[in-house]
Amino acid sequence: MDNSLKEAEQKIEQVFDKAEAGLEKAEKQIVKAEKSILKNKWVQSGGVVAAVLILCGGFLYWQTSSTRVSIDKSLLSAPLIGLSPTTAGQLNETYVNEGDMVAANTAVAKVGDEIIKTKIAGEIVGIQKDIGKMVSPGQAVATMIDPKELRVIGTIDENKGLDKISPGELVNFTVDTFGSKTYSGVVDEVSPTAHATDVVFNISDSRPTQQFDIKVRFDQKAYPELKNGMSAKLTIFTK
Repeated sequence: MDNSLKEAEQKIEQVFDKAEAGLEKAEKQIVKAEKSILKNKWVQSGGVVAAVLILCGGFLYWQTSSTRVSIDKSLLSAPLIGLSPTTAGQLNETYVNEGDMVAANTAVAKVGDEIIKTKIAGEIVGIQKDIGKMVSPGQAVATMIDPKELRVIGTIDENKGLDKISPGELVNFTVDTFGSKTYSGVVDEVSPTAHATDVVFNISDSRPTQQFDIKVRFDQKAYPELKNGMSAKLTIFTK
């Protein structure tokens, strides 16, 4: 496993230990305060007791949530690489299938007399199967990814904790395919610009909420089961 990610996992464990210790201490202080308050006869009524318990629960929730940002809308994704002919021609043959792991300089298809080859090693995620179809220059007959570029990409509203997130912060994430199993990573990049939008609004209209991408890096060798396109949920431990 990558040393930086090993350190990240260790730091995550330390964060959990510290958080648990802090919450345990806070809980003890709250219990002590509750006992002190409830000893007074003037607070020994159902309504006041309920108010005290609500305040205590709110404090514990704040302690936990103030150092974490959760992103439910997340996806494992890598940049797509299109493999296409340099000249127009008929798709005569294909030599790979979706899901194949291929080395650099692997033949994937034949268009006219041209053999289309990979430039780098990676995974085939799409292949044109319409044999006999005419293909234009630049039109992909196969699509691949570089697994080393696989990231968990979360989309967050600008007012949901974006200002707390920075590169290098520790992340835990789950993947829908594998239920509650927890994976570790680090924030690799916070998108410098919002998602493009076609929304047009007047000065009197309320401003639309912008969304930004958060990219999380993880050790692909440690988690070979994670695949391009899987849905995920992120928990980012902010400083």
